[in-house]
Amino acid sequence: MAKWGQGDPRWIVEEREDGTNVNNWHWTERDATIWSKGKLRELLVGIAVENEAGRGTVKESGAKHKGLIEIPSLSEESEASDTEVNVSKKKGDGDTLKDLMRTTGTAKTKCSMRAWKVSLLLLLYLQHLAQCLTHKFTTGMILPTKAVATKELTVQRKLTENTLQMQASSVALGVRIPTVALHLTELFDATVEQLYSIFTVKELVQKFSKSPAVLEAEKGGKFQMFDGNITGEYVELLTNRKIIMKWRCRNWPEEHYATVALNFVPAPGQTELKLDCKGVPVCKEENMTICWQKQHFEEIKGLLQLTTENALMN
Repeated sequence: MAKWGQGDPRWIVEEREDGTNVNNWHWTERDATIWSKGKLRELLVGIAVENEAGRGTVKESGAKHKGLIEIPSLSEESEASDTEVNVSKKKGDGDTLKDLMRTTGTAKTKCSMRAWKVSLLLLLYLQHLAQCLTHKFTTGMILPTKAVATKELTVQRKLTENTLQMQASSVALGVRIPTVALHLTELFDATVEQLYSIFTVKELVQKFSKSPAVLEAEKGGKFQMFDGNITGEYVELLTNRKIIMKWRCRNWPEEHYATVALNFVPAPGQTELKLDCKGVPVCKEENMTICWQKQHFEEIKGLLQLTTENALMN
């Protein structure tokens, strides 16, 4: 160790009035509360849990139920699987829905906690990297007096804070997040031409989605469905053969898109649709699967059946 103003300045470790952590001698803490609140809101709001009994509303009786999910203690040091999740419900029946939230709902919540922890650790890593880079390019700074050192380190700290702000922004907008791939196959009682048009004709999209849609079925064209919950862009269209899209759900991390490829394969009297999706955020794969199976495949089959019945009647 060295006294102030003596020896190698890299070994100065005295307590300083300006609070500067000289040369990263000791650990420093940063408040990630605001960032965590935003991230948790992004991960938790919109989670859907449903089974044959219902989803917030009991199908058999039509009764609506509300409840709470409480996480008493949340820490980046704890494993997501060990996180305590309490489920409560207002008085009345509907215990089936409460049990659903205790099982599937709790599992989805813990999955979101795991994604939050991964994102937080990534943020902390970027902050540490910014500190290391700042230190690397300021090594050798001469600190002859407290006054001069304080002035120079204040400038250094401001530069570091600006770098951290840039790095923190990149976590939300440009850093790669953990993702998974999905592969689904479905048979439709339709020709390739009929099925292809359902994904590229605005009127047909609005019919199966039962909501207004914006559709520009050309390379680089935008689309929007289900009241803006699904948005994206057409990357490639091979008529009656293949469609590739950039695809995102509203509750995904900002500016993150998956890549969805639809391959139309003719079969005797039917068409096989092969869906390959890459880049689905971790913990969102189940919602994505339900979205395609329930909101797309089942609704499209209903539309095709109705079209066939109308044709027979005419």
